[in-house]
Amino acid sequence: MKVLVTGGSGFLGTHIRKFFEADDFSRRAGMDVLNLQDTQKVEDYDVVIHLAALLDKSPEAADEVFLTNVEGTINLVRSMRENSIFIFASTKDVYGRFADNYREVPETCPTLYSGQTALEWSKLIAERYVEFYAHQRNFRSCIFRLSTVYAPLSKNNTPNFVSHYAEALNTGEPLRLPANGTPQRDLLHVEDFAAACQAFIDSVIRHGLYNLGGGRGNALSLRELKTKLEEVSGYQTSIDEENPLPAPVPLNYVSDLTLVQQELEWKPKINLDEGLKSLF
Repeated sequence: MKVLVTGGSGFLGTHIRKFFEADDFSRRAGMDVLNLQDTQKVEDYDVVIHLAALLDKSPEAADEVFLTNVEGTINLVRSMRENSIFIFASTKDVYGRFADNYREVPETCPTLYSGQTALEWSKLIAERYVEFYAHQRNFRSCIFRLSTVYAPLSKNNTPNFVSHYAEALNTGEPLRLPANGTPQRDLLHVEDFAAACQAFIDSVIRHGLYNLGGGRGNALSLRELKTKLEEVSGYQTSIDEENPLPAPVPLNYVSDLTLVQQELEWKPKINLDEGLKSLF
């Protein structure tokens, strides 16, 4: 089985590529999702895991975000061969503020516009293209709306907030938290994300869309996350109470994993103690 990971040199892609012993499609590897000659190379692969994206939420980057995340995805799916597999990394943030209406967020949560940036909107638009071309070109497709996936640091990559917290403990840098550290997130180790990709590959499902995160068993507030990181590492840092970050939208997010457990027989296996310890 030949596997290609777009963004395979990135923060998550580095680990996913290693898990599958996959080839790397990224600018660091000399390939670009906006180059049609490059994207035609996906024809040679059994599985394409599409992680490459421009993750800029600033208003001035909107045009470039739509170009990279939507047109880049279209370029890839137009070249997929029949009965191959395309796995698309979308985001929980397509739900926007509607996610705050659920204790655990299901796939039926509305995705109406509620102030999302071009990043979240580009992911939602790209999902529709994935579904359209999967049916038109008869390849299997899986969309994962990812919650907080964390991973050990890798060279030249910007970490997400979980790995940033761990690095702050390593260096003694004070942490800035939003809303007094009360927002909740469910955390998923990158190896569990890779296992979910494998579960779809091994399944009989032709087209799936799933919320994917650590679920209720791996959920905690940001202040609790700091404490947990201190417990597993033995390091400590302080909280900069005078310079809080803006409250996130949604304020709390925990994935409802019912559908992915039913259809793919997958659930996270790496608990927070084990997973967070790997960051050190």
